[in-house]
Amino acid sequence: MPLPTPVPSLVIRYAYLWRAEQQRGHEEGRKDRPRAVILVTTDDHGDPVVTVLPVTHTPPSDPSLAVEIPHATKRRLGLDDDRSWIVLTEANRFVWPGPDLRPTVSGDATTVAYGLLPRTLFKDVITQFHDLVVARQASLVRRTE
Repeated sequence: MPLPTPVPSLVIRYAYLWRAEQQRGHEEGRKDRPRAVILVTTDDHGDPVVTVLPVTHTPPSDPSLAVEIPHATKRRLGLDDDRSWIVLTEANRFVWPGPDLRPTVSGDATTVAYGLLPRTLFKDVITQFHDLVVARQASLVRRTE
């Protein structure tokens, strides 16, 4: 079974590299966690380039900088029952599939996706992220192989 095609709103398991980690010289993310795909483009070779936002259990210090994932959505995606937020202030961008995708089922590399976010939730995420980008309150970490 092949890897899924990356599409906006897909939630994947990925080793996210936080901006602060990158600034300290790290090249790899420390934890494999769910991440929300918000944009898919192509590079000069026609390969998919994916932009993802991090998902965390840590409540945001400012509620306008994150979107909480509803419990029902977390349950449908097969995530844990703890509260989680999609962080809107930073993103990772990488060529798909990239070395930092992780399986949701141990030993099965094709299971990197949990499923899709609901349309209304995804629209909220995109709108709020866009507003932060325009206000220069969001940053991007470009990942390499």
